[in-house]
Amino acid sequence: MKMRNLVMVAAASLLLSNCASNSFIVCGHRGAMGHETENTIASINKGVALKADMLEIDVFKIKTGELVVFHDDNMERLTNGKGKIEEYSFDELRKVLVSGKHQIPTLEEVIIALDKKAVLNIELKGENTAEDTHRIIAEFRKKGWKNKDFFISSFKVNELKKMRALDQKIAIGLLTYKDPLETILKVGKELKAQAINPYYKMLTAENVAIMKANNFKVLPWTVNEPAEIAALQKLKVSGIITDFPDRIVP
Repeated sequence: MKMRNLVMVAAASLLLSNCASNSFIVCGHRGAMGHETENTIASINKGVALKADMLEIDVFKIKTGELVVFHDDNMERLTNGKGKIEEYSFDELRKVLVSGKHQIPTLEEVIIALDKKAVLNIELKGENTAEDTHRIIAEFRKKGWKNKDFFISSFKVNELKKMRALDQKIAIGLLTYKDPLETILKVGKELKAQAINPYYKMLTAENVAIMKANNFKVLPWTVNEPAEIAALQKLKVSGIITDFPDRIVP
């Protein structure tokens, strides 16, 4: 579809659609990493205390099969460990300290700590994470959690496709960087995604309107400066992913 046609569709559709919900979504990035060490239980607890609607984390699958919550491929930036996180066993990882005091949590530990106090946005950061993430969510559904308590995101389209094949109802957000808008819309529709999570500097009033007119929420990452937060709110994004949930007034 040509861009002019996309704009025309957007203009017409926005007269009829409010993109499913008018509630502005405040999503804490890696918990609330502006306040506590990223992807730790402390960061999750801080995000809850700051009343974020959603908290984003990252998951990798390690060599003994567990899904653990960590952002980087390698251990050096934040921990006293070395090498690739996917090459660690669970017992080895338990001996590693993040920023000198935190353990790297499992996905299950984060879900328990969050306890349905916010939506958990699970970014499938590593390869082969979709199936085990789905399995763990299914286990928690048996204990009273609902699909609405979870949101799945990734740059890895293949992992998102696996998740969608396993679950037709769970919310999915397609993470994007500098991808063409037409590609974003095409892939988002193939995934039956509920949201596009774009790099915030790529957004304009026009492309936000087009994504929303195509029934996607727009949740840009990672926006921390008050002036940029205000500018994006003027573009009518659906929410914002931020290190500082307390800086956003919906």
